[in-house]
Amino acid sequence: MLSAILPGAGQVYNEKAWKVPIIYAGLITDVYFIGYNNTRYQVFKEALIASDNGEPTDFPNLNRDGLVRNVDYWRGNRDLCYILLGAIYALNLIDANVDAHLSGFDISDDLALKIDPKLESFSANNNSVGFSIKLKF
Repeated sequence: MLSAILPGAGQVYNEKAWKVPIIYAGLITDVYFIGYNNTRYQVFKEALIASDNGEPTDFPNLNRDGLVRNVDYWRGNRDLCYILLGAIYALNLIDANVDAHLSGFDISDDLALKIDPKLESFSANNNSVGFSIKLKF
């Protein structure tokens, strides 16, 4: 619940504070790229509007199709960055929640997972080769 209010607070509560800079680095980097892509999108959108009105643009080498492609490209990049921002926030919540639930998980030496090769005979001339998985509690 803490990470939902303030990203990274759940990690601090779970005593995994080393994850907080990683979370904020991801969030800050993504916010930077949202701003960068939005700025480029706005520049090309204004150039497209100016081109449609018959005014000169900052991009004389681009025709209308080139301007439309650039508008779509930068808008798509900006929108993907918004999706990535939501994914980083969701991963922050999932990490804190999973870490909180696994903090009481028993990892004593009594737990064991053993994988052995296995040969079984079903009839006189029908043998089967495989693996056997044994989990001891």
